[in-house]
Amino acid sequence: MQHKEVIDIIKNSTNIAIVTHESPDGDAIGSSTAMYLILKKLNKEADLIIKEYSNVFNVVNILSESIREPRNIKYDLVIVVDSAKIERVNEADIIKKAKNVINIDHHISNNLFGTYNIVEGGSPACCQVLISLFKDLGIAIDKEIATSLLVGIITDTNGFRNQSTNKETLIDVANMLDLGVNLSEIYMKVLSTNTLSQFELKKIADNRLEFFKNGKIAFTYITEEDKRRVNAQIGDHEGIVDVGRCIEGVEVSIFLHEKDGMYKVSLRSNSYVNVSEIGLMFNGGGHFYASGFVSNLDLLDLKNKLIEEVAKRL
Repeated sequence: MQHKEVIDIIKNSTNIAIVTHESPDGDAIGSSTAMYLILKKLNKEADLIIKEYSNVFNVVNILSESIREPRNIKYDLVIVVDSAKIERVNEADIIKKAKNVINIDHHISNNLFGTYNIVEGGSPACCQVLISLFKDLGIAIDKEIATSLLVGIITDTNGFRNQSTNKETLIDVANMLDLGVNLSEIYMKVLSTNTLSQFELKKIADNRLEFFKNGKIAFTYITEEDKRRVNAQIGDHEGIVDVGRCIEGVEVSIFLHEKDGMYKVSLRSNSYVNVSEIGLMFNGGGHFYASGFVSNLDLLDLKNKLIEEVAKRL
């Protein structure tokens, strides 16, 4: 997808909404707020629509003050960031009613649902995809925009540790440092700092950790009762899936997180298993090394099916 057509649509639209996937992670938050700030520089009024998010992302200073409820109108344009499917998007109804939809993403499982699609499957983060679009828009990235972008890049590369991290990623980050962005502060807040509730949840998940297929598969989970017991807040489960992945010999880590009577599944691989394939089997998706989906199966059935599918790929 060439940027020129997308740029023309953005510049010619009046009523614009920005949306992302439910339970937004750092890349979703960073992409959404960076796009919002760019539209402000273009003198566009935009509704930034995010239902809920973890407090760790308040490192993006404009976040809490910029979020709006969707208006009961037909938007000229809805910009969807970091979402492979409409089904995962908050306020999906406004997408269906919109005159135009721009889908900006980096998931290899993206089904190109937009009127216009800028999808770079395999890119380390949606925020990295946005950088080239912003350059073509002719808008300079300032410190505030760079902060949003860096939050997305740090979280989706897992602190530059994922194999998707590339030379361009590091060059982009170096340019952000030149703008005065505090890399160490952002890294600490979004990746390294845990609340007491987060610590207690991770301890529960650690105690439940099981290994299968000669230690190549790690599995754990938390329930809604666990979250109530430790007074967990939105996003306190983030990062638990990486506990299993960081253990020597583990190729795939499986983490189940119960919410509203269903299980949200996170899959992470280290080397050769394409977990996006497994996500797609369950109507989800993602990346080669990271994917997820939501299931209404009970815990034991879901656990057994996942271990079976991962085992086929070892």
